[in-house]
Amino acid sequence: MARDRNADYDFRTPVRRILIGVVGFLLLVIFLIWRIDSPRVERFRTAFIDRVVPNMDWAMAPVTKLADMVGGFQSYASLYEQNQELRRELQRMKSWKEAAVQLEQQNAKLLAQNQVRLDPKLTSVSGVVLADSGSPFRQSVLLNVGARDGIVDGWATMDGLGLVGRISGVGERTARVILLTDASSRIPVTIQPSGQRAMLVGDNTPAPPVEFLETPEQVRPGDRVISSGDGGIFPAGLLVGVVEADSERRLRVRLAADYERLSFLRVLRSHPAEEINEAGSLILPAFPPIQPAVTLPENAPPATVEPGDG
Repeated sequence: MARDRNADYDFRTPVRRILIGVVGFLLLVIFLIWRIDSPRVERFRTAFIDRVVPNMDWAMAPVTKLADMVGGFQSYASLYEQNQELRRELQRMKSWKEAAVQLEQQNAKLLAQNQVRLDPKLTSVSGVVLADSGSPFRQSVLLNVGARDGIVDGWATMDGLGLVGRISGVGERTARVILLTDASSRIPVTIQPSGQRAMLVGDNTPAPPVEFLETPEQVRPGDRVISSGDGGIFPAGLLVGVVEADSERRLRVRLAADYERLSFLRVLRSHPAEEINEAGSLILPAFPPIQPAVTLPENAPPATVEPGDG
C-alpha cells in the first residue's frame, strides 16, 4: 500500500508540473499577443474578440451580477448611514422641540399669572415646585415657600390657569400642596351656567368626579366649574375646569390646571372674614325732638276757644 501511494505521488507530480508550465506558456503567449504592436496582430486580436466575446455572455453573467451586488451593497451601506444620521438628527430635533414646548408652556403660565384677575382683597405668593411626591395613593407637591413667607394651612394654590389644590402642611421654608386629584380632596364648586352646587371629590385620577348634584340633568359637558366659596375653604369664583362625561356617563371635571407640568404655583392669601359678635347701636335720623303730649284729668271741663285766639 505504501508503494502504491508513493507511485501515485510520483506520477501526479510530473503531470502537475507539465500543466502548470502549459498554462504559464499560454498566459505568456496571450500577454505577448496583446502587447505586440503590429497591424497583423491587431487584426488577429479583433477577429478573436469578435468570435469569442459575443459567445461569452453566459460566462460574464456571474461577473456582472456580482458587480451589481457589490454596487447595490455599497448603495445600501450609504443609505443605511444616511438613515442613521437622519435618525440622530430627528432625535436631536425632538429634544429641542420638547424643550421649546416646555419653555412655551412655562412662559404662558407666567404670563397668565401676571394677567390673572383676582379679588382685590386677595394677595398671593408665587413659589417654585421643588418635588412631585405623587403616588397611586397620595398626590401632592412641595413648594419653596413656607411659614417665613406667611403661608397658612388651607390656602388655595393656582398655576395661573386654574385651581391646583390647597396648602396642607407648612414648614419654615417649604409647604405641601394637596392636589385636587388626591383622594382626600373635597371642595365645594358651582357649575355654570346652571348654578348647580356640587362637591368635587378627588379619586387619584386626572379627572375627579362631581358628586351631590341636586339636578344632574341640568348639567351638560362643557359647563364651567368654579369654586363656590362655601364653608370658607376657597375664595369664590376660582376656575376649576369644565364638565365632561366618562364612558359610564358619570360627570367628571377636566381640570384647567396643567398637572403634567407644575413648575410655578400661586398661593392665594385668603384671610377669613371678621366675625361680628356684638350688636351695634342704632343710629336714628337727626329730626327735632317731639314734645310729649299733655294729658288732661278726667273731670276737667272742655277747653273753649275765645274769639280772637289764633
